Amino acid sequence: MAIIVGLSAYYHDSACCVLHDGKLIAAAQEERFSRRKHDNRLPKNAFRYCLDEASVGIDEITCIAYYENPMKKLARQLWANADTLSEEKLVKLWGACRRPMDEIREFLGYDGLIEIFDHHQCHAASSYYYSGFKDAAILTIDGVGEWASTTYGIGHDKEIVLCEEVDFPDSLGLLYSTITGYLGFDVNDGEYKVMGLAPYGRPVFAEKIRALVKSEPNGQYRLDLEKFDFVSAERMFSDTLPSYFGMHAREAGSVILSFHEDIAKSLQIVLEELLLEKTAYLHERSGSDNLCMAGGVALNCVANGRIAREGKFKALFIQPAAGDAGTALGAAALAHLKHVREWSIDKQMAHVNWGPAYTNQDVCRAVASIGRPSDFQGREQQLLDKAVERLVAGKVVGWFQGRMEFGPRALGARSILADPRLPSMRDLINSRIKKREEFRPFAPAVLEEKADEHFDLRHPSPFMLETCQVKSALELPAITHVDGSARVQTVASDSNPRFARLLKTFETKTGCPLLLNTSFNMSDEPIVCTPVDALICFLRSNIEALVIEDFIIDRENLNPISSHVLSWLYEGQGRKSNVSHLVYTFE
Repeated sequence: MAIIVGLSAYYHDSACCVLHDGKLIAAAQEERFSRRKHDNRLPKNAFRYCLDEASVGIDEITCIAYYENPMKKLARQLWANADTLSEEKLVKLWGACRRPMDEIREFLGYDGLIEIFDHHQCHAASSYYYSGFKDAAILTIDGVGEWASTTYGIGHDKEIVLCEEVDFPDSLGLLYSTITGYLGFDVNDGEYKVMGLAPYGRPVFAEKIRALVKSEPNGQYRLDLEKFDFVSAERMFSDTLPSYFGMHAREAGSVILSFHEDIAKSLQIVLEELLLEKTAYLHERSGSDNLCMAGGVALNCVANGRIAREGKFKALFIQPAAGDAGTALGAAALAHLKHVREWSIDKQMAHVNWGPAYTNQDVCRAVASIGRPSDFQGREQQLLDKAVERLVAGKVVGWFQGRMEFGPRALGARSILADPRLPSMRDLINSRIKKREEFRPFAPAVLEEKADEHFDLRHPSPFMLETCQVKSALELPAITHVDGSARVQTVASDSNPRFARLLKTFETKTGCPLLLNTSFNMSDEPIVCTPVDALICFLRSNIEALVIEDFIIDRENLNPISSHVLSWLYEGQGRKSNVSHLVYTFE
């Protein structure tokens, strides 16, 4: 028996997973338990959950697989800080290098074998080994790992060979993050806001941004480092960048001007061009028609859509948890292969529901003092009918079902749902429910078999990882972005049965086989994990009904006193995000 635990921590989104004889049993991000967005601390809660889900003790673990090499990372940090390295800074960096192994021993209480793998090797493994492909080209692209920011690889059977890389400080991920900070959004979190803002702008700064990153032969490229500052603790761009664009950096929360929209559009266009160019090179070099992608840049669904439509590859698989959380999956797979020399996952990952589930008894305990829920245990179709009644009436519905998703997307387990046909729905959810920027788009969840009728999409897209044009005969203003696009989630009955049945029920009632689907959380908070999390989000937002396992709770049936107290207690906890507004997390 091989029990492999994969672990990522201390960088962006810490996470844990467990494989039992090569079979993925559980995976979760620490933020979901700690309620601290992008929590990068050692994932103690996620580790405990994974062992519980796998029904194994710590003494049964074959090894813990860690997702990056601390010594290689230290070498890069010493090089980057060479001109300003003080004794105090050196001690801090050495402590950070020792921290992973020390805390795994001390805080997890684990004294067994620890396997260490390189960061981009784990990204590559997280995509290839869960793709179901027997051969594939592999592109990993993010801010930076130990040294690499981009790697090109080839997978064949059980072997991955990374054959070329681009090293720090040259990085497309850092380019995008730098402009994200310049535009006044949170680095390591706001990049997707830049992507959402881009369709409002014009590519008038495209030539200037192309000049910031020079494409070179094969997979190489170089940044104009005069415009960047990856050492400062205050921001990622030098004093020359604002003058280069002709405007000072935007203050967070200030008015967004057409200038900012144009910068976002120009940046997005240049990123897409470079990715199309480099994937074409990788296609020629690999000789494979399959492409696997991972790394934070692989979450840019607009670029992914262009790669799928215009690129050279016939098939594309992107690790749904493409950011650092997903490297736990890759590290675990690499460790399993090292110890067992076999890999049992020969089918593409069909879902991401690897987190905790809760019983109806758990729900009853959570809601006991809050209000009077409607009980539909053993009557699923009536539950779905009542949920659809509320959606058709224009209500916003929280949807909490089964095991929590792993990765950044809510895909029908921890979702907020609404009728996509209502013109006011997008603005209502942005302003009153999510409490976020008005330009942010929402995604549709559509029955897989009906997707082609409504979207320019020729293949399943279960993980909401690419955009395409809306072509529906229906008016769908709530999920159609300003450029006519949508980030589609296709829902299959075999992998997401209750959510698929909800969509079918909505279609029967309305003729529309899709719903607006967004993550069950408020701005700057993690997606909900437990029934209590769901109730607190329900109470604090303007969600009008909550479908939680086999129960429905309506806002008008809440106990106002208990609801107020629970909401007040949550507000008093003072949990903060790990996100820095202007600086990429290099340590």
